[in-house]
Amino acid sequence: MTDTAKTAEREILLKATDIVAGYVPGVNILNGCNLEVAKGELVGIIGPNGAGKSTLLKALFGLVHVRSGSVTMGGEDITNHKANSLVSQGVGFVPQNNNVFPSLTVEENMRMGVYLRPKSFDERFEFIADLFPTLGERRAQRAGAMSGGERQMVAMARALMMNPSVLLLDEPSAGLSPVRQDETFLRTRMINKAGVSVVMVEQNARRCLQICDRGYVLDQGKDAYTGTGKELQSDPKVISLYLGTLAEDVDKAS
Repeated sequence: MTDTAKTAEREILLKATDIVAGYVPGVNILNGCNLEVAKGELVGIIGPNGAGKSTLLKALFGLVHVRSGSVTMGGEDITNHKANSLVSQGVGFVPQNNNVFPSLTVEENMRMGVYLRPKSFDERFEFIADLFPTLGERRAQRAGAMSGGERQMVAMARALMMNPSVLLLDEPSAGLSPVRQDETFLRTRMINKAGVSVVMVEQNARRCLQICDRGYVLDQGKDAYTGTGKELQSDPKVISLYLGTLAEDVDKAS
């Protein structure tokens, strides 16, 4: 199949076009940023600190005001829609910090995730328990008593309770041990294979590009480079400018 045919077959689910956004009036973090996510894709967003990676996710989810440009979901304009409306429209979001209710049990966290559709709890929790058996076994345990990696699993699962079409993950491996980071990346791929499109912001660029279908490199609020994960891993400019430890790995292997 030709690349043109593959592109024609891609069904664009989420699209951001020329996004300009920021937290303080008159100061923009995003300066004309673009993003496309096709149905079934896992898309990674990497780049240096301060490039606007997390801001882009928040702008997609209505947490940062978009000053110009547009965000569409299935062709429908969702620019600056409120977060609760976006959840109903099939967008899930897992923030980097404070992403679980520590005083609540796993089951109670899951019920909070489906508060807009409480009657669907049993069906959705069955799906979650199949995907993450640990949560099914420990549904009565308080989230605050779990490890960082386990809490991250709870946060992801809660966002999945509303059966989103696309899941936005902000630095899911941040603060975790190397072993727990690997588990998080594998878990992200499992979610994607279960039929959920995923957009993942990650500082662990090498690992992110290994599992994503396509990636974007953000710099100064713009998408500086884009391509498949494999293409970006082997692009000399991306390696030298953004991937750091990957460049060292390449030097050692050569």
